[in-house]
Amino acid sequence: MSDELETPEAMPRMIAFLSDVLDRVAKSNDLNRRLDSQKLSVFHCLTKPTISIQSYLERIFKYADCSPSCFVVAYVYLDRFTQIQKALPINSFNVHRLLITSVMVSAKFMDDISYNNAYFARVGGISTKEMNLLEMDFLFGLGFELNVTPENFITYCSYLQREMLLQSPPLHIVDSPLNLASRLKLHCSFNEDESTHQKQLAAV
Repeated sequence: MSDELETPEAMPRMIAFLSDVLDRVAKSNDLNRRLDSQKLSVFHCLTKPTISIQSYLERIFKYADCSPSCFVVAYVYLDRFTQIQKALPINSFNVHRLLITSVMVSAKFMDDISYNNAYFARVGGISTKEMNLLEMDFLFGLGFELNVTPENFITYCSYLQREMLLQSPPLHIVDSPLNLASRLKLHCSFNEDESTHQKQLAAV
């Protein structure tokens, strides 16, 4: 992990970026969802979790001990998942289970060493059996497409950077997307077509 990312303000900013984006997406889909066009899945809770998205992400970051880049790649996976599984948009009932699953899958793919499913289940507040089921459904939902190019990673950093600038009150320290990506020490290089959402982001 980069020494710069070990400073007190670095990862809290990234957690704030991701949670703000996901919170607004979930609330928007809560308002616009039509029960006849959205199907339930293993990711759905019976009731909305009481823990906020930001608190949940902070808990995952504190205990999962995965690299900072895993959180960006987890967001890539979430976007990719919703692009493929259009009947399963992110909402307040499924966002927490999708988060713990995407971070776990990202950590397994990105990091040399990561915790097992039982440990992530305890971090996420679910059973190991459920964690195993969520992982399988998530991987099949992605079509096992886990590769992320450095270019796509930077594209998502650009999007998250823009979200930071839209936050109120604005944060004082602003990194360029390239610098943010460099700080996160991306260590993967694969071939992959960009998703529709990524192309839209690149055009902004």
